Amino acid sequence: MGEERWEAVLDRVFELTLLLGRDITENLARDGLTESRAALVWELHHRGPCTQRELADAVNVTPRTITTLVDGLESTGFVAREAHPSDRRATLVTLTRQGRASGRKLAAGKRRLARELFSDLSPELLDGLDLGLQEMVERLRSVLAAQQPPS
Repeated sequence: MGEERWEAVLDRVFELTLLLGRDITENLARDGLTESRAALVWELHHRGPCTQRELADAVNVTPRTITTLVDGLESTGFVAREAHPSDRRATLVTLTRQGRASGRKLAAGKRRLARELFSDLSPELLDGLDLGLQEMVERLRSVLAAQQPPS
């Protein structure tokens, strides 16, 4: 009974992941963004101008990948590259007007979905859900860390 129950719960988590992923992908596509590009817009929205190295670290990608992502965002008008004020070798990536509007839209969409999903849950149910999700995230991080080859 235990394993069947665990698998049924994991099935619901998987379904939730797929539903959220589909919603995110469809909404981003309407705004001309992919998930990867939106992650950079989100970071810049919260951090302000950053170097490509800082962005690569923030979204856990290689320098080559970040260059491709920034190139794509620049060519579609979401970001601009500017000279770093104190480091001649570095370039800052900054949001354009279009990028700032997209960042605000992403933040508003997050608030709206959170309200739609959680506003009518009892405080006890919401606390239990939050605690359970925190535990799941920590366990998954541990499982994934154990699978990494030693460096």
